Amino acid sequence: MNRTQLPKNKRLKIASMLCIVVYFSVFSIEAFASILVKDDRGVELRLNAPAQRVISMLPSLTESVCALGKCSVLVGVDRFSNWPKALDRLPRLGGIADANLEGIVRLKPDLVLLEKSSPIILRLQALGIPVMAFDVQSIADVQRSLRKLDTVLGSTESGAVWDRIQLDIARASRNLTPSQKGIQVYFEVNPAPFAAGKTSFIGELLERLGVQNIVTEKMGAFPKINPEFVVQSKPALIMTSESSAAQLAQRPGWKSIPAIKDGRVCLFNASDADVLVRPGPRVGEAASIIGQCIARTIPK
Repeated sequence: MNRTQLPKNKRLKIASMLCIVVYFSVFSIEAFASILVKDDRGVELRLNAPAQRVISMLPSLTESVCALGKCSVLVGVDRFSNWPKALDRLPRLGGIADANLEGIVRLKPDLVLLEKSSPIILRLQALGIPVMAFDVQSIADVQRSLRKLDTVLGSTESGAVWDRIQLDIARASRNLTPSQKGIQVYFEVNPAPFAAGKTSFIGELLERLGVQNIVTEKMGAFPKINPEFVVQSKPALIMTSESSAAQLAQRPGWKSIPAIKDGRVCLFNASDADVLVRPGPRVGEAASIIGQCIARTIPK
């Protein structure tokens, strides 16, 4: 026997030990590679791998998934998600208040993306379906949500998407003159009326463009407005959707508002309105739409 050759029993023992080392090494790598992230409730979500069957129940989240190059993982969306057009093929699963639980379960998702206030969250969790809840109000929230989606989807595109948003906002600002930037603006989100406050992503866009939002910070992100407040504030420009147009001048005292007297009202069609009210990857496009509104209604 070669003096350097180990006895058979020792060789078997060493081989067994190597197998154990390899097993635990692989186990440790897999454990380390698992995805751990907190959603906007502060609840931890752990996935063993990037999500491959995703349902999005909020248009801004749907758009973010697609902007990150992961549209292909979507297996269902809410009824309002309509961009990009590739979504037309997907099942519609209701909205925040009337989500189709049976439809969601039937699609066997490995992740459901929801708004933080969605009443279906606890029911999905009780069924063992992973959920990730978001509360996106500001532009900074948009960046944070893109990064978190990057993590759970296995994407690396959030930085590029964020950079494009910033470039679009900066470009929209540069296209306005100093006189256009000084105006007072009222942005109506819906005819209740609810307005865009300074702390909302829309309010932040107005500030980045250099115009003055009549809705104060104390009033909140999207406050319900007393119509008399708008009359007293005398905005030079009003922005709202086409669906609100007919009733603006009918509101008591509103005919005296400079914006209405001078015909400085921007009415956004349904497509533009979708872009403007969704805090997602098209926020830069929203800045362009607002900037174009200002440029065509306020003299240089």
